[in-house]
Amino acid sequence: MVVLDIYAGKNALKKISEQGFSADIFDTVLGASGGPKWFVLAGLDKFIFPEFFAHRVRKLNALGSSAGAFRMACFAQKDPLAAINRLADRYSHTVYSDKPTAKEITQKGVALLDYVLGENGAEEIINNEFIKTHFVVAKCKGLTQFESKIIQMAGLGLSAGANLIKRNWLKGFYQRYVFSTPNSQLNFQDPHHMPSYSAQLNKDNLAEALMASGSIPVVIEGVKDISKAPKGVYRDGGIIDYHFDLNIGHPESLVLYPHFYSRPIPGWFDKSIKSRTPHASSYDNVVLVVPSAKFVANLPYSKIPDRKDFETMPADQRIRYWQQVISQSEQLGEYFQTLCEKNQINEVIKPIIFCR
Repeated sequence: MVVLDIYAGKNALKKISEQGFSADIFDTVLGASGGPKWFVLAGLDKFIFPEFFAHRVRKLNALGSSAGAFRMACFAQKDPLAAINRLADRYSHTVYSDKPTAKEITQKGVALLDYVLGENGAEEIINNEFIKTHFVVAKCKGLTQFESKIIQMAGLGLSAGANLIKRNWLKGFYQRYVFSTPNSQLNFQDPHHMPSYSAQLNKDNLAEALMASGSIPVVIEGVKDISKAPKGVYRDGGIIDYHFDLNIGHPESLVLYPHFYSRPIPGWFDKSIKSRTPHASSYDNVVLVVPSAKFVANLPYSKIPDRKDFETMPADQRIRYWQQVISQSEQLGEYFQTLCEKNQINEVIKPIIFCR
């Protein structure tokens, strides 16, 4: 059974045909929002992070929002395999009360990040000479900055309505902030022309920025007044950049994008808008590595995990399910490693066709 599908944009296909497939052709690794959906990629990350990119001598940008930011934080630590294992283990075993409040979920999230980062993780990320980490965070404007559920829901409703009319109108409710490690340079253009702002990570604000990148509206409390950043409330980066619709890097830069879906969705509010697909230009330089439909069909319940599992399954059932998905995801890493070692990527790679 083929467990992995690999797609590439037109520029990426051309470069791979000319230079072959190796870690050195990539300048960026991308990680999407999606919470527990990430478990299906755990085995792939366990190869890509500690092994595939192990011998690079050039800087590599690691850009992520929400769960993707958590993964990039693991990638940039001295022992990325140990970090990614900590994230998978602690996240998959998370248990809440029957009716958890935003405060309870927030406290569990902070504890998760403390465990994943450990005593030295933040400093290791900041000082990593080769892996330059970038967390996408949404700074709130208007009603979306309040913690009151009623007010926040009103802000979300207005945000969704504005986004439905024009994605660019999200800028009236959120500002994209990219928190980056020192001495790094990440270039990207937004085809929707939403402005972006930058802030620098340091060992004192890294955990705050990382927590903010995963702070789902209403579900988790926003992070207020991140150190060394403009004052305000910051929430989940996936609100703006759920699966990304950005032109990343210079024209010759390639992006490796391990993802759970073969059709990325630009922003969080675009999930229900079937016509809202990424621009082709955003994926011209992207290599998208995704679980095959057959692989997903062979998972328990024939689906990728998601946050609804917290509501629809008892804790022991959900934990068994998620652990099984993490275990089966090892097949993805093994398959990708085999393709790389045998130089067979060109034999299986397919053109990206989902963009407009």
